[in-house]
Amino acid sequence: MAAQTSSNNPAAVPVSEVYWSLVEKADKKFARVRDLPAYGRSRYDSYFHKVFKVYTKLWKFQQENRQKLVEAGLKRWEIGEIASRIAQLYYSQYQRTSEASYLSESYIFYEAILSREYFKESGQDLGLANKQLRCYARFILVCLMLNRREMIQHLLNQFRMLVDEYRRTFQETDAKEWKRIVQEIIRFVKADTAFQNSRPLRYSVRLDPHPNSHPSVASLEGGQALKLRDALLTSYHHNEIKFAEVTLDTFRMLQCLEWEPSGIFYQPRTTESGMNGSFSGQGSGRMNAMDDITDPTLPPNPRKAILYRPTAMHFLAVLATICEELPADSVVLLYISASGWVYVVTIIFWMGSRGTLSLTTTSGTYGEAESHSDRHVIDTASDANSISPMSSPHDSPISHKIAVHERGHLINDGLNTVYPGDIIPFTRKPLFIIVDSANSNMFKGISGAERGEPAALFLSPMVQPACVNTSADSSRYQSNGSLFTFFLTSPLPAFCRLVGLSATNLGMGVYDHADKLLSSFFSEWGEALTTSNSLDVVWARLLSDPFLKRLILRF
Repeated sequence: MAAQTSSNNPAAVPVSEVYWSLVEKADKKFARVRDLPAYGRSRYDSYFHKVFKVYTKLWKFQQENRQKLVEAGLKRWEIGEIASRIAQLYYSQYQRTSEASYLSESYIFYEAILSREYFKESGQDLGLANKQLRCYARFILVCLMLNRREMIQHLLNQFRMLVDEYRRTFQETDAKEWKRIVQEIIRFVKADTAFQNSRPLRYSVRLDPHPNSHPSVASLEGGQALKLRDALLTSYHHNEIKFAEVTLDTFRMLQCLEWEPSGIFYQPRTTESGMNGSFSGQGSGRMNAMDDITDPTLPPNPRKAILYRPTAMHFLAVLATICEELPADSVVLLYISASGWVYVVTIIFWMGSRGTLSLTTTSGTYGEAESHSDRHVIDTASDANSISPMSSPHDSPISHKIAVHERGHLINDGLNTVYPGDIIPFTRKPLFIIVDSANSNMFKGISGAERGEPAALFLSPMVQPACVNTSADSSRYQSNGSLFTFFLTSPLPAFCRLVGLSATNLGMGVYDHADKLLSSFFSEWGEALTTSNSLDVVWARLLSDPFLKRLILRF
């Protein structure tokens, strides 16, 4: 009878057993949500609510019973693992919702893990060493999204030392992968910090007009204004600057579509500012409660899905989900950054009884929204009516086949190619399409072929300025990203890059004066557009959204 009473009394269960039971439950729920897609409105909210609930309970339990758990054998790295999982969950929620508060919470947990050195005792344990490196890499990504450059430099220095120590200790092939990640981060940070003291990419109500101050659009003609609710950002360039699956171009677009938290507003440059990226101490890296304050009158950030070199089917599936769940009176921003790569073309003309004539050329580029495959075939005779980024409106009407060879291979299907015509069915919903490609004009075919809603199109120039190196089509992306996207997201630094100026050789007063002139010009141009009675309704419907209006003015 006494044994039965004891077994029914929760207080009689050892603390360690309760703890490990909670860990097992949390691990199962974490595994369930870890691989859920980072897009879709509210369909996975219940999963995250449950996993957050169990991790909150687990974290509180280990805090209240820390001494007993340590005596029972709990290791510091196991506490760090729980905190790391919570940080990952917060970042995942940021990816799904674009709410900056989740990003701040993720930062707080990662900062606590590193400052308390939960993984310091990894020693000769390969698994723990990998956990520590993954924690650093994820924290750097969070800092990148929060634009905390000093903390990034501090973490990067520590990360490099840990990777060097990892290579000396384990001599594993994984060391090469970690070294590659270090180089990725260095390359990304170098490109992103060229004008690190310019105005932020994000929309700052301290520097840009407050949404409530925007005048009504005169040429709306009774039409309904649209708000940007969702954005799909995708990139297909080869060997472009990226960290994880965030490329420099998609990062700039992502930042451009978010509000700047009021606690970390743009700070004017000073000669003492950290131009060398040095870290001034742990205090400068800590999150302050004021950093996360946003103006309650501002609308939420638009949701953003980032895809890096997706297959055609995956790209279309994500776009379909976003369009299906799009709220009323809303617009989707579709950003495609794709290369126009150097080609070798063999054109075979059928000459009847005289046989065939083969002509090979090696000049020119094709702009293509490519997928994972870098090799394609286009049969213009059998698919003459499709809108293809690889075909030309001036193709000869005679029967011929164009085969694109690359690296000595030939692929005879287009299953992994995204065509402009693939996007047309989604024009049943309002779309704002930005195409940054060397052959962007192929997307002109969307205009006039819409299925319900007229699409707004931004197409990058076909020809680069003479001062930009274009010896290879991809060269313009491999050092600073796309110039077109740079102008859309940060026009003054983009202009400085175009004319060869840098932060080191440009006086602070000159740059600030130019920034004020440019802001004044945009303000006047914005007023002219909103008061115009002749503005096309396609654009008039978009001018009420502050993010889209800023892009339109910069274009």
